[in-house]
Amino acid sequence: MKNVVLASTSTLYGEKYLQYLLPVMQELFAGIDEIIFIPYARPGGISHDEYTARASDGLATIGIHVKGLHTFADPAQAIREAKGFFTGGGNTFVLVKQLHELKLMNLLSDVVSKGTPYIGASAGSNIGGVNMQTTNDMPIVYPPSFHTMGLMPYNLNPHYQEPTPGVPHMGETRETRILEFHTQQSIPVIGLREGSWIRIKGNEIRLEGSMPAKIFEQGKSPYELSAGSDIKI
Repeated sequence: MKNVVLASTSTLYGEKYLQYLLPVMQELFAGIDEIIFIPYARPGGISHDEYTARASDGLATIGIHVKGLHTFADPAQAIREAKGFFTGGGNTFVLVKQLHELKLMNLLSDVVSKGTPYIGASAGSNIGGVNMQTTNDMPIVYPPSFHTMGLMPYNLNPHYQEPTPGVPHMGETRETRILEFHTQQSIPVIGLREGSWIRIKGNEIRLEGSMPAKIFEQGKSPYELSAGSDIKI
């Protein structure tokens, strides 16, 4: 049974890294004392070791030891034997490129789909959808494929924002970009605002956290979904 959390962000404004997610992480990883951290998204270009240390510090408060996937001689075997996973945010193109080049994307999907607990934040949540083509990130590298884990039949747009009232702006909005996506593909898109996450338990997919999400379906007007609602698109 799938046991997954896909969060919009790792850090809320004014809070410490992972602070708002620690309660759901405790529930997700109940009875687990060690997980694998996937650091490939490298926010700001930091090293895998630096990023893993950040995750390790954040999870130490709930008694979970963290090992970086990059430290294993055989990352595929490490994924097969892992008790749980956390994939951090950063650049989704970099993350997806690394997972595909190491031939880990489909393996990770299979292991998580069979029940190994998984939490992603930002880029780490993007890879929970059907593909990564609704990311906000710059294409600084070229992945072999845009295909991701497909843990749910939707795509995500983490950090979703509406235009700021009173601020003049003539450029594109997130909504504009997602509507452009729907001229090419029919996959529903969840605009996931910071402070909320998607909780997947088996076949149940639910929006949790403090903020509503914006739902985009091809050929329909976007609409709001309240936190605490089941996602059935």
